[in-house]
Amino acid sequence: MSYRGWQSWARRFRQEWSTAEEGGSDAAPERTGGVSRRLFWMALFMGLLLAGSVGWGLLLLNREAVRLSHPATGNLVGVGVQSLRQAWVVPSNAEHFPEGATGRKLTLPDEWAINHPRHEGGIWYRFQLDEVAPRGATDESLRAIYIERACSNVEVHLNGEVLYRGGRMTDPYARHCYRSHVVTLPSALLKARGNVLDLKVVGYPLEQVAARQRAGGLASVRVGALADIRELAEDQEFWTSTLAGVLGGILAVMGLFALGLAWIRRLDYLMYFGLLTTGWSLATARFWLTELPAPNAAVEVLIAMMFAPLVGCAVQFVLCYAGARLQPIISEVWMWRVRAWLWVQCALVPLTLVWLGFDRIFLGVSLWYPIFAIEICAGISYFLLAAGKRRRPEFWLMSVIMGVVVAVLGIELSYQFGWIKLWGVHVTHFVMPVLYAAVAIRLMQVYAKALQAAQGAKAKLEQRVKEVTAEMERNFNQIAELRAEQVAEKERKRIASDLHDDLGAKLLTIVHTSNNDRISTLAREALEEMRLSVRGLTGRPMVLSDALADWRAEVVSRLRQAGIECEWRNPNDIIEEPLSSRTYVQTTRILREAVSNVIKHSGASHVIVSAEVNLDLHDFVLVIQDNGKGIELALDDRTDRGHGMTSMKHRAKQLSGQCLVESGPGFGTIIRLTLPLEVATMQQPPSIATPRMVDHVRSQ
Repeated sequence: MSYRGWQSWARRFRQEWSTAEEGGSDAAPERTGGVSRRLFWMALFMGLLLAGSVGWGLLLLNREAVRLSHPATGNLVGVGVQSLRQAWVVPSNAEHFPEGATGRKLTLPDEWAINHPRHEGGIWYRFQLDEVAPRGATDESLRAIYIERACSNVEVHLNGEVLYRGGRMTDPYARHCYRSHVVTLPSALLKARGNVLDLKVVGYPLEQVAARQRAGGLASVRVGALADIRELAEDQEFWTSTLAGVLGGILAVMGLFALGLAWIRRLDYLMYFGLLTTGWSLATARFWLTELPAPNAAVEVLIAMMFAPLVGCAVQFVLCYAGARLQPIISEVWMWRVRAWLWVQCALVPLTLVWLGFDRIFLGVSLWYPIFAIEICAGISYFLLAAGKRRRPEFWLMSVIMGVVVAVLGIELSYQFGWIKLWGVHVTHFVMPVLYAAVAIRLMQVYAKALQAAQGAKAKLEQRVKEVTAEMERNFNQIAELRAEQVAEKERKRIASDLHDDLGAKLLTIVHTSNNDRISTLAREALEEMRLSVRGLTGRPMVLSDALADWRAEVVSRLRQAGIECEWRNPNDIIEEPLSSRTYVQTTRILREAVSNVIKHSGASHVIVSAEVNLDLHDFVLVIQDNGKGIELALDDRTDRGHGMTSMKHRAKQLSGQCLVESGPGFGTIIRLTLPLEVATMQQPPSIATPRMVDHVRSQ
């Protein structure tokens, strides 16, 4: 494909990705499936391309490192650091180099699996050193040898004297396969010419170990100034052991933290990630544990057994973190079978090794290495499918990780099967922890966002709970008040019924049977007052026009009986506004008190009563004006001291209105009563319990 073709394809892919993200889960199924498949193949292609690039780069570095570590120099030691490449090799377990034994000359590095198949025990390597350092030399002129790798342990002799022993030289041997050795050459033991350097290396054959890194062998041996050798050894130690140990410690802390979060939050993927990182850190502990009292077979089987649970945790983590079920690609039954197989293989690995025998451990593990690699790649592929389907941001991160993992697994398998040779720095020891760290950072980022979202949701939930609680309390109070009013209403109706049936009947009997006019009049007035009270107790509302008609009939009748002319001015329109019974009763009593004051105290001959209704302000006004003598100045400041005026103003205040009195000697008296209408109250349906209904019920 040409450059423009690639550019066009990438542009179309970005457009489809953006469209799918905007559509989300509501996108059409066929379109979503197409984009997901395209994403998957895109990620697979990128992963394989990245894997090839990383693998090829590592192989080039490997070849260059091998070339630089074995320069074409002889056995003489000159200025700087030089390699001892040629050695006389004699397989023997003797305590000293076996003089006269059959041997052969080999070029280092010496890999036992190739040059000494199935050899177990010790092998002697003899080097000739012809140059010596002067006696009494300083630290700057001291010479030392550097052994890059002697698996699994080494013993150094100079001119027949033992200079260095790395650890236990008897079975089980000390394990220094991941460490280098620095041995100082004392000037007192060096000769002018003909120095002999003997190395005894002990180890196990490839068939008895679980990985090629722990098979017997000797890498390069270098000679140089002590300072240069120490610098070289420190660099090598850092990349081969120290860095792996530090990363293992970091992974252990991360794993324990992930396990703690998984236990608190009940998150399976965090549990598996914590187990994976903790298990990897335990696996790197072999860099520090060199003196193990256990037999070699037990140690190698234990190391091999760790591969299965690590792979199982890795695949389980990817499956749990993917989340989505890819029906019908992977059904629930198949998912259960996959997880069951991951744990069954933890038992099959040691059974396979026991069945093959401890002399064929590497063969048994080599059968499982490709299976483990396929399982890891399949788990990552499943995650890519799920992430592409759900448009998760981890899609591209996992694509990169897949490429690196494929490259590392390819190099590891190629090395284990002997297809390539690696130098002292093993890529798996620090590449995999870096990948774990990248995944851990992403998990912490996701967890932080989820925690922030949970805190926001919690705050919203608490606010909502407060609002709902306040609403429930208000509703409860309203219901309680309404219930109390209903009980009070029921009691008022009972009292009104008793008054009407008992007291009303007796007063009516007095009115019709009494021969005394005054008693009959008083009984009739008491009967009217009782009927008014009963109307207030029953709580039945009425229309304002009807109330004005009743008030007009009563006021005009009373004033005519007293010989006072009355002029009643009503609004022209028929007012259909509702009026509560309480307002009707209290207004009636205010009007009666005002009329009584006119009759008893004013001496007026003419009274004007006008009624006005203001629909905009929702109130009505009653004005009673007479032409009497008015209130004297001496009594003007004491108008409120009488019970009549006080009761009128008090009743008006109870109705949220006001009663104003304007009077002066010789100018008559004006009483202005302003009361609010109850339009909104009476328009609510009586079956719905609202705050305004509660106010209305309370007003009864």
